Amino acid sequence: MARRVELRHLSVRYGALTAVQDVSMTIEPRTVTAFIGPSGCGKSTMLRAMNRTLELIPGARVEGRVLIDGTAIHGSAVDPVRVRRVVGMVHQQPRPFPTMSIRDNVLAGVRLAGRRIGRGEADALVESCLRSTNLWEELSRRLDEPATSLSGGQQRRLCIARAVAVEPEVLLLDEPCSALDPLSTLTIEELIGRLREDRTVVVVTHNMQQAARISERTAFFSTDGPGTPGRLVEYDDTATVFSNPRHQQTEDYITGRF
Repeated sequence: MARRVELRHLSVRYGALTAVQDVSMTIEPRTVTAFIGPSGCGKSTMLRAMNRTLELIPGARVEGRVLIDGTAIHGSAVDPVRVRRVVGMVHQQPRPFPTMSIRDNVLAGVRLAGRRIGRGEADALVESCLRSTNLWEELSRRLDEPATSLSGGQQRRLCIARAVAVEPEVLLLDEPCSALDPLSTLTIEELIGRLREDRTVVVVTHNMQQAARISERTAFFSTDGPGTPGRLVEYDDTATVFSNPRHQQTEDYITGRF
């Protein structure tokens, strides 16, 4: 089932540098939430904090709390691997495993989690995940080919299929359509619409039109200048943010006067 995500006074630091400061927000289940804002304001950092991949970076630390359905996900008593099964993430650059086939890429996360499945169940899971990402018709006869033989848009969707295979209840997508052609972008936007039916989805995007098209809620992040921490400026229904923002800084950004 989809989960509610709550950020409570969340700050992220890399050594002495504060990347994001004092962010509080609630992301409701079965919604698409867009994170927008200029480069360097901490949008991707927020995603990494939400699925505990941030702590893999030396010197990074999280202050405040991230709650999934009321349960804090940070702390030595919480297994980060279990967190990442609930909160999946697809990074900006598609990274299919180069030594694996298309089929094995889809199953990689399932096998890493230690789940044992027979060939029939595995085949059904591969088909289901590829259908969910609109790849089955394109790739059903190519499953044993290397994943690196795919186009950029196909690789991006394959990485989403790999994330979906472990059945995350929250899915984080970091610029899923960057550098893609309009047709591939449309395909992924339609996919995001389907994913929200039983998941909580958060998307980082620099495309204002895309944020307006795909999301119910939008969070605008910014900074007060070079070297200052990222902060949450405005968080509201997408229609409100784009038609009647509360802050001048938000309006300047979405209208291109930033």
